[in-house]
Amino acid sequence: MNTHDHLVGILGGMGPAATAEFYAKLIGRTPVTRDQDHLRVAIWADPTVPDRVGAVTGGSTDPYPAMLAGAKRLRDVGATLAVLPCHTAHAFLPALVKDSGLRFLDMVDETVAELERRAGTFGSVGLLGTRGTIASGLYQKRLQAARLGVALPGESTQVQVDLAIKKVKQGNPQAAGVHLDNAVRTMTGIDAPLIVLACTELPLAARHLSTVRSAALLDPTDLLADAVVRQCLPSRTEGKDVPE
Repeated sequence: MNTHDHLVGILGGMGPAATAEFYAKLIGRTPVTRDQDHLRVAIWADPTVPDRVGAVTGGSTDPYPAMLAGAKRLRDVGATLAVLPCHTAHAFLPALVKDSGLRFLDMVDETVAELERRAGTFGSVGLLGTRGTIASGLYQKRLQAARLGVALPGESTQVQVDLAIKKVKQGNPQAAGVHLDNAVRTMTGIDAPLIVLACTELPLAARHLSTVRSAALLDPTDLLADAVVRQCLPSRTEGKDVPE
């Protein structure tokens, strides 16, 4: 299969800014010398998908039918590989794979694999994400299976994360950075020197953190973009370091 036999499907809109950010990362992390070297990409961004957090934590409208409809659209336009740049939505990923027939890369698996590669260079892994991601155990189960310690935010820290996510969705990443900074400082204080930004809005807030911090931040969307490039362009990435 050559480069342009691939069509990458991005199932997005959850939220829109995070989807645009992921596509920008995919472009930036693809080794190219001209326009024609880039991957072909189809984006289905549906911001009307019902709230994933409420669905996972109980009681809200089910987002799965809208997510499945989007996945089928990507399948029907010929996507050969798909990604879901939303952590909470990964709770629905096994069903999406089964019901759509699409091959999805798993952002959580990519992140845990990277943490395993770095094992021994940090203590517990700090985890910041939506209440739905935390409640689902998406990361905790796989990190524990990999024998990696996990540090979860307390309630006051989770409130700061919630506010950071909310401010990004409202188009105010500068204010989001203030709330994320509060959360990062607290997590660092409980011996979490490496923190996973397990919500795709948080990297947008992280651009506005204070310049001095003692914790390293890991952005799973970087890892997901790298995984897409490896899968679609193995001859260009084999034996090469990925961009930082």
